[in-house]
Amino acid sequence: MASQTTGIQQLLAAEKRAAEKVGEARKRKNRRLKQAKEEAQAEIETYRQEREKQFLDHQEKHMGSRTDIVRRMDEQTLQKMEELNQNVTGNKDEVMTRILELVYDIRPELHQNLKIN
Repeated sequence: MASQTTGIQQLLAAEKRAAEKVGEARKRKNRRLKQAKEEAQAEIETYRQEREKQFLDHQEKHMGSRTDIVRRMDEQTLQKMEELNQNVTGNKDEVMTRILELVYDIRPELHQNLKIN
């Protein structure tokens, strides 16, 4: 009977060692996966930054820098505002005259629903 308990003890010890090895293997695997994920993230970030720089260089080369674009837009806006102000100045008297004519030229007449047949 002592040999059976010794055999059982050895089996239990072997099972425990196997479980520890499996646990350590899982931990190593998880560490490797985590490390691979971190490396992939770093590589993705590097690639993203590189592509962003290429895009900005391309954009600047073909469209000009952002300050140039903003400056051109400001110039166009000021030009349009000046044109509108000139139109207002040039047409103000004519519009006021037309509005006053409409206000002063009152023709009293009955509404079509109130006309007596």
